Amino acid sequence: MPKLWEKGYRIDSSIEDFTVGEDYILDKKLVKADVLGSIAHAKMLAKIGILSEQEFSKLKKNLIEIYNSRNFEIKKHDEDVHTAIENHLVEKLGDIGKKIHTARSRNDQVLTDIRIYSKESLIEILSSLLELCSSILEFSRKNEFVPIAGYTHTRKAMPSSVGLWSGAFIESFLDDLIILKTAYELNNQSPLGSAAGYGVSLDIDRQFIAELLGFAKVQKNTLYVQNSRGKIESTIIFSLSQIMNGLAKISNDLILFTSEHFNYFQLPDKICTGSSIMPQKKNPDVLELVRAYSAVVEGNLHTISGITKNILSGYNRDLQLTKEPLIKSFEITNKSISIMAFVFNNLNVNKESCEKSCTKELYATDEAIALVKSGIPFREAYQKVAKNIAGIKIPPIEKNLKAKKHIGATGNLGLDALKRQIDSEKKSIEAEKKEFESAIKKLIHTNQ
Repeated sequence: MPKLWEKGYRIDSSIEDFTVGEDYILDKKLVKADVLGSIAHAKMLAKIGILSEQEFSKLKKNLIEIYNSRNFEIKKHDEDVHTAIENHLVEKLGDIGKKIHTARSRNDQVLTDIRIYSKESLIEILSSLLELCSSILEFSRKNEFVPIAGYTHTRKAMPSSVGLWSGAFIESFLDDLIILKTAYELNNQSPLGSAAGYGVSLDIDRQFIAELLGFAKVQKNTLYVQNSRGKIESTIIFSLSQIMNGLAKISNDLILFTSEHFNYFQLPDKICTGSSIMPQKKNPDVLELVRAYSAVVEGNLHTISGITKNILSGYNRDLQLTKEPLIKSFEITNKSISIMAFVFNNLNVNKESCEKSCTKELYATDEAIALVKSGIPFREAYQKVAKNIAGIKIPPIEKNLKAKKHIGATGNLGLDALKRQIDSEKKSIEAEKKEFESAIKKLIHTNQ
């Protein structure tokens, strides 16, 4: 079958192998998105008279067959999903299939695929992240006043609680949610109709296409459409990298705190792997891999930034290499979020070890504050306590935690407010998901 750009000559097979790369494999994840973009584009072509209603109907019927197929094949000589689908349509419909590429380029076609794929993936990530927050919240409530040593400089510092430790990550992920939603908003623009970056000499209706595909708006400037490839992907991966950094910090804490030296938490056997030589070992491999994958996602961010920052305005083939880092980052982040929710749903707290960690020196600052309350200047109180660390007495531990009532302290974690925020965000994401799914369902199932 011919390539979309074919015009009477053939390239050397080594050039084909190098330029195609892994695209024909990666594009299997974009088949449904490409079909949706093609249906919307064909419907627009029918609207402006390039296709008859009968021609559109035949194209749509064949495109939906591809959409519903589980084994649509993309071969290396196809180069990509766009060529594979168009060749399939030409084979089935002849000249009708040859009309579908009117007024579009693979440049805006692949961008449309990526935007649809990213929109679906971001909705999934947003939902998964909120479910993780719910899992951590439940864990925080259950262990709100279980005491544990707080650390600075990897040394014991002040009294803390399991609730304070775990609740910190809820707020971290809710901050990440803001960045994710910004990435979602940037991605939620239709690039289709920008063609190769300079528009076309047909009165196409780009707004019509955007509405059919459930995009919030048209990305207007046709050249910026091409220039934004890599930029928007970088923003998405940055948001994913922030989530992965949070997951890595949890992983690092748990790797340490579940070790025999601390024993604050315990991972059940079903989470741990073993050693091929040491019969006693139960290893937190899953946490170590999450920690490592955070570096992979961050590396993907630098990869895309490096590819896009020094190329001329307009499409350049360099941009082909931004696809894999984006897809891999989505896959890694989604799996890592799910794994961490599983960990929190099965994580056990060793209350006795946690309480034992709260040794007398942790209460030195509390002692100094108590002296301040009696009228002694803080620096004087600091010096007095510093000279008598051995004389510090451990107060009732839970009472000490509950007494710290200012916003965000161990006695006032604001877990109810966090639950309200999580629930509100879940409703918002679910509404966005339903709106997008409704647009796609309408595009596929309407007869016109």
